[in-house]
Amino acid sequence: MLTRKSKYGLKALLLLAREHDRGPILASEIAAREQIPAKFLQLILLELKRRGILHSRRGHGGGYQLARDPAAIDFGEIVRALDGPLALTPCVSLTAYRRCDECADEQRCGVRLVMKGVRDATARILEGASLAKVNRAVDRVNRRKRVRP
Repeated sequence: MLTRKSKYGLKALLLLAREHDRGPILASEIAAREQIPAKFLQLILLELKRRGILHSRRGHGGGYQLARDPAAIDFGEIVRALDGPLALTPCVSLTAYRRCDECADEQRCGVRLVMKGVRDATARILEGASLAKVNRAVDRVNRRKRVRP
């Protein structure tokens, strides 16, 4: 299950991607617009800055902005930065592999086989969802809703 930390981080980054040309945005504004607890958001934004996904600037005109183009930042990178590996079991993780203690033969383990498929499918979907791509999809949905009688 997606944690609140990742969900809030994704919402904040989608807003920053929508406003990418505007420049830095204050954490308090992001929190208000996305209805995210301000103190929790501040911790999330600092982690994303530490991971190189965000830049920040202090003082007048300061705030947070994306470190890269919105098309170059995907959901997989964000979820991994905030929650760690995508894999449900450590024996299929690409970033935090650990052999399962109770497993006698990894290559013949049915649980591992299925969990590897889950990890691969999850990674494929999340890595295919850039901030720019998701915002375009949301814009299309919003345009369709406005057109309907």
